[in-house]
Amino acid sequence: MAQTGKQERGLMEITDIAEGFRWQAEHATRAGAPITGKMVLAALAIAEAADTATGRRMAAWRGAVLEDAMPLRIAGALHFLHLTGEEPRLAPIYGGLVTDQGQIDAIVLEAARKFDTVLLPWLDGPPQTNEAGRSASVMGALLWLAQKFGPKFQLIEIGASAGINTMMARYRYDLGGTTAGPSLSSMVIAPEWRGAAPPAGAVEIVDVAGCDLAPIDLTDEAQALRLKSYIWADARERMARMDTAIAMAKRAAPDLVQMDAAEFVAQKLAEKQEAGVTRVLFHTVMWQYLPEATREAITSAMEAAGAEATPERPLAWIAVETNRATFRHELKLRYWPKNGEGGEEAVQLAEAHPHGAWVEWQG
Repeated sequence: MAQTGKQERGLMEITDIAEGFRWQAEHATRAGAPITGKMVLAALAIAEAADTATGRRMAAWRGAVLEDAMPLRIAGALHFLHLTGEEPRLAPIYGGLVTDQGQIDAIVLEAARKFDTVLLPWLDGPPQTNEAGRSASVMGALLWLAQKFGPKFQLIEIGASAGINTMMARYRYDLGGTTAGPSLSSMVIAPEWRGAAPPAGAVEIVDVAGCDLAPIDLTDEAQALRLKSYIWADARERMARMDTAIAMAKRAAPDLVQMDAAEFVAQKLAEKQEAGVTRVLFHTVMWQYLPEATREAITSAMEAAGAEATPERPLAWIAVETNRATFRHELKLRYWPKNGEGGEEAVQLAEAHPHGAWVEWQG
């Protein structure tokens, strides 16, 4: 197991373009996304041809290929060309009608030459993903916490992207038979549940706000389309959830601000906390992208606030993040006051699919 962890950690250090792209393609295929896997391999052909500005920039990439999510940057760009209808020759590939890798490479290379100026800017930054399915793990943790501190919560989300999980109070949940949320919600989150169900009980989210350094406005069609482009083409259920979230945001946008995560946490912790309400910081698959100094500042702020927490004004920290040694996505929780438990050590409540397709409860 230790050797496996070492090997997987080494993946994040890969600088060879071909090695990184082939790993990403194989990973996508194993994850049930063969179309995305083929498109990632075709994107490698762009880099190897190097007869476009996009290809030359890819070929000369100086960072770690997978750590920078470079294959997924260009895969998102190609998916964008398909979703806009700008390049109709991609439709048979995304529709699963063209499966020969050589044919796909040829079509993608032609598209890259034609739309070079469109593709190039997509390499400027990592993919932004926002997935409502991840809120299943967060809700499971809230149900668990409600047994200790009561049903009322104030939520603070960092790295909220478009605020899809900032809207989690509006969703209906079925977590292994334990239900929560408004019964008539158009967004139903019902992952495959493994293990025991989380404890049944009431959860009342009295306030929720989120932040992101580059928030996405779901009510803006161009920004919403960019977010949809990063969804793997094979993931039809994710695309359907995204469309539902966009419609919900148009009816009432999430409370989302553009701010550094550490500053946002400090600001929220400084606000007066209502008695009988548990204040909760949460985030999903974003911690790895924060600078080390930001992570340290947030941790220090939470631990200092935790030291002041009382049974009337508890504090909790819910993280749904990638274990960088195993590549498993884990739901972990810290909470205060300690009362002989909690606070110092994180409690692992579950492992989960990265996009919320299943949750394996351990709490």
